[in-house]
Amino acid sequence: MQRLSSRSTYFFKRVFPAFWFGFLALWTVVWAGSALVTHDMKMLAILPGPLIMTLFGYALFKWLLFGLVDEVWLEGDHLLVRNKGEQSRVALANVINVNASVMISPPRITLSLRQESPVLGKDISFMPIGRTSLLAAFKPSPIASELIQRIDTLRHRRPA
Repeated sequence: MQRLSSRSTYFFKRVFPAFWFGFLALWTVVWAGSALVTHDMKMLAILPGPLIMTLFGYALFKWLLFGLVDEVWLEGDHLLVRNKGEQSRVALANVINVNASVMISPPRITLSLRQESPVLGKDISFMPIGRTSLLAAFKPSPIASELIQRIDTLRHRRPA
């Protein structure tokens, strides 16, 4: 089996949002407490800022991170996908499109499925391994290219 997804997915999906929301909560409590102790109610005027940052952060995390699966492994002509403690096998023949994002952090590959998976849905998105250099953002993902090649080979091998 070959691992296709990055090991840092856990950090991006769970640890970073916890730090983000935890920092905002701590900052809000300290700032509001300071305003109440000093009886300076003008300080409370700044409190909508963290609320806006919380809403913006949640929307951004939902769009970029929360939809990523935890692990993707290549196992011959199948993908083994793990997400939230559940595991599912997806045939490469069931993949109709491979879309690799360019110049977005974290990088992502989205696989569109011909038949919807009961566990994963119609699309599978994951963070690929690699892409460490700054110039790598301008190049096609080697994992996406390999998946496209394998899927194309499978399509040509099957009789019409």
